[in-house]
Amino acid sequence: MKDTLAIIERVRRINPQVQHLELAVDESLAKVKPGQSLLVRVAPFSPTPGEENWHPYLREQWWPVGLNNNKVIVERPTGIRYEPGQVINAMGLLGQPLRFRRTLRNVLLLAYNSTPTALLMTIPWLLGNKVAVTLVLVGSATEYGTQHLPPEVEVLRGSPGKEEKTLIWPNQVLTAGWADQVFVVVAADDERLRFQRVLELFQTLRKDVPKNYLFGVFQPMLACGVGACWCCAVTQKESGHKLICQDGPAFDLMTMDFK
Repeated sequence: MKDTLAIIERVRRINPQVQHLELAVDESLAKVKPGQSLLVRVAPFSPTPGEENWHPYLREQWWPVGLNNNKVIVERPTGIRYEPGQVINAMGLLGQPLRFRRTLRNVLLLAYNSTPTALLMTIPWLLGNKVAVTLVLVGSATEYGTQHLPPEVEVLRGSPGKEEKTLIWPNQVLTAGWADQVFVVVAADDERLRFQRVLELFQTLRKDVPKNYLFGVFQPMLACGVGACWCCAVTQKESGHKLICQDGPAFDLMTMDFK
């Protein structure tokens, strides 16, 4: 984990919900891989001596969605103002890269009441390796605009209805059986409950859910990011406690102890 400074070089509005920031970063951060992220503290637009000290202790977690000539592209909500030239303090790289199987043909990405931002960096890598990608958006995730994604990505939208009905999308049985691996993000308000619902759903969609198939990508509020506070600990059935900031963010849902 390295503490560095980065500069916002470009701000580009992608759709009504999100904007992309192009960051000039330390070379260590330019080696980011799908699944890894940055912990960021943003300096004021026109800082005065000592002003930066009033920023909250907790940093923001920024998820890269791509690379451009060793510059890191991150996705942020449009409701927050950023300016070219703005300096940020960035810690990283946070977490472990996503673990893909050696032989892949089809990957399913599922966003359940959450933007799919944490999953998007996988798409260029998967398509570049001739892996078919389906992105499923359910619940509030159906509001996410996908016009900026590569046309090769199949996008399926579920119903934005009541909570108990949001885990429904077209051709569920077909997409679950077709996928070699599945990566899921859910709303951060109760990740364990929602991941448990996802696991139960796939257990009904498939005859069996093998290990190394269904992964939850956790996105909790992180206090330190270096494994010191243990606020992000999760429990696995066989290996006990794991830290999202160090061992995650992706965990095989078949190995999780949701109790």
